[in-house]
Amino acid sequence: MRPPLDAPDAVEADALAAREAAPDRAAQRLIETLPGRDFRDALGSFATGVTVVTTSTASRELIGVTISSFNSVSLDPRLILWSLSLASPRFAAFRQASHYAVNVLALDQAWISDCFASRDHELFHEVRISRGRSGLPLIDGCAAWFECRNAAHYPGGDHLIFVGEVERFARGATSEPLVFHGGRYRELRADNR
Repeated sequence: MRPPLDAPDAVEADALAAREAAPDRAAQRLIETLPGRDFRDALGSFATGVTVVTTSTASRELIGVTISSFNSVSLDPRLILWSLSLASPRFAAFRQASHYAVNVLALDQAWISDCFASRDHELFHEVRISRGRSGLPLIDGCAAWFECRNAAHYPGGDHLIFVGEVERFARGATSEPLVFHGGRYRELRADNR
């Protein structure tokens, strides 16, 4: 039951309700005017797994890029998504590819993430791979692999969103994934249940 309108608790309750209902104007202005780097840093508050998406061109050149935008879309049909900058030097190869593989990196594969995040074109010389369907390069030692048909693309600002139909997948021997949060790699803590 609400206290009478002239009771001190009623005045405090009404003031609290008004503060909660009205948006914080200063915070709203701050969010609307943040520069690009601050926006990226805020997005970095969300922990993600780390993947390397790989494909092979018509001339059999191996292409790969580190991606943290990987996500599941649907279980039936099996669909995943990821996005790539329109300015990426690997953009055309992935847009034209009929298939690609998503390699979910394991905890000990941060160096592979760093390798494929560079603009170097000789990315596969230090990485052990096997071949999947359609000759897709699959990075050895990963936590999981998803071999996908390049099913659809959608514009997403300065990125293109890729939707892949998973044709084949597997889990690796390791279950510890590589995690990225706050601008650096992280380790999951042991589950004490």
